[in-house]
Amino acid sequence: MLEAQGIRKAYGGVVALAGVDLTVLPGSVHALLGENGAGKSTLVKVLVGAVTPDAGVLRLGGRELRITNTADAVDNGIAVVSQELSLFPDLDVLSNLFPMREPLRAGLVDRRRMAELARPVLDELGLDVGLEQPVEQLPLDQRQLLEIARALITNPQVLILDEPTSALHARETERLHDVLRTLRKREVAVVYVTHHLEDVLAVCDEVTIMRDGRVAVPSVPARSLTVDRIVQHMLGDKVAAIVEERSHQGDMSFDPSTPALRLENVTVGGELEDVDLTVPCGRIVGLAGVAGAGHRAVLSVASGVLRPDRGRIVLPGGEPLKNNLRGAISQGVAIVSGDRKRYGVMLDKPIWDNVGQVSSVALRRDGMFLRAGRIRERAAEHVKRLGIKTPSVDQEVGMLSGGNQQKVVFAKWLEAAPSVLLLDDPTRGIDVGAKAEIYNLLRELADRGAVQLVSSSDPRELAAVCDEVVVFFNGRVCARLSGRDLDAHTILEVMNTGVPPRDPGPGHGHPVPDGAPGGRS
Repeated sequence: MLEAQGIRKAYGGVVALAGVDLTVLPGSVHALLGENGAGKSTLVKVLVGAVTPDAGVLRLGGRELRITNTADAVDNGIAVVSQELSLFPDLDVLSNLFPMREPLRAGLVDRRRMAELARPVLDELGLDVGLEQPVEQLPLDQRQLLEIARALITNPQVLILDEPTSALHARETERLHDVLRTLRKREVAVVYVTHHLEDVLAVCDEVTIMRDGRVAVPSVPARSLTVDRIVQHMLGDKVAAIVEERSHQGDMSFDPSTPALRLENVTVGGELEDVDLTVPCGRIVGLAGVAGAGHRAVLSVASGVLRPDRGRIVLPGGEPLKNNLRGAISQGVAIVSGDRKRYGVMLDKPIWDNVGQVSSVALRRDGMFLRAGRIRERAAEHVKRLGIKTPSVDQEVGMLSGGNQQKVVFAKWLEAAPSVLLLDDPTRGIDVGAKAEIYNLLRELADRGAVQLVSSSDPRELAAVCDEVVVFFNGRVCARLSGRDLDAHTILEVMNTGVPPRDPGPGHGHPVPDGAPGGRS
């Protein structure tokens, strides 16, 4: 049994934890919930030795723990999977699974033994990758699974999962849930931090809800809760301006003369085949598909990162896209990634420094010499506009909650005043309240005429925020969903079958291109 009693932690005048108690039983999957900034991440860092509490006691199996770092935690049987991935991109898969604890034989690293230990865990998670493949070559969802595998290989007594499904699709998430059910039988205590509330009801036994650094709801059975009740407990007296489903009314047709981002007959060997896609100004178009279907490759092509073998990309102003990232950014293209640590922010730098990175540093719109005072003023305006919770713009981004870090990512790109926003899982790992704020921001940007192309691993998010969702299957467009067809169930079904909805009805949905699954051959 893992026990945390009276845990307190403050950063200057900001109280992160105000006497928190948590008990997790062996063989229990225990959800730890709350808005970003509620104190969950700080508590997790205390449990694994990444943060030293100002007061309080940790016990495991009745024994008081003195954990000063994550290595101590592993030695005491506690493993953690963080949403901010800690893999080494320049090392191969096998080396990442055994960091600083490789089995030895005759004083040398025994990679054969490492492979014997690794393969069953990878198979259990459904992660089919080469053991010698560099991690930097893996997509985000596979890196997320690799992080989970690294924790499982230690055979922990306590497994702490901090947003483990934030980059996973439905099939991979269900596989992880099966693993959690197996761990329950092995009497492993699991702490499950997630913003996917349906997952809590599907797999968790107990739920603890935090709010403002305190425990608002202590350890109640998950079966006694509903998603609505959880949200109410998380937000307290706050008004839950949450977008669940939009009433997708109106015709998706548009005037061909309307400025738009256009992909014309784009082909990328092994990833995309003859893709035509039009994203008009003022519209939010979603991209959906299972891993490797091609939807994320569209973002790489539209950002200049991936050069097509055939076809072209035309920007709303009519000019062709430059075939490199820096050139695309100079043309008004923004790339908002949910992988904050890798692509979004500099965690060890203050907010103002992050906000100025694109406009002032990359594009040099303030001239050759940086004017810190001017950047700080504009950063303060973005903090106010986006509701970023921080003592000041001098706060290091790494000290912010996940939702506030993601808002800094948006601030950085909004400072550059882009005309095209490419969003890749833009709300990954953030809570329901912060999601609602970002959804409202996307709609505001659409109303101002921005082009927005959104890829998300969550079909519910696509249904909530998009005007149209384009579904990919085996590198091709297999369906374009709008109107009554634009719901999470339909998106998920088409993603996995490649077959568009039958009889979409007049004005709803679009015909399937020739040669796509379900289309004419």
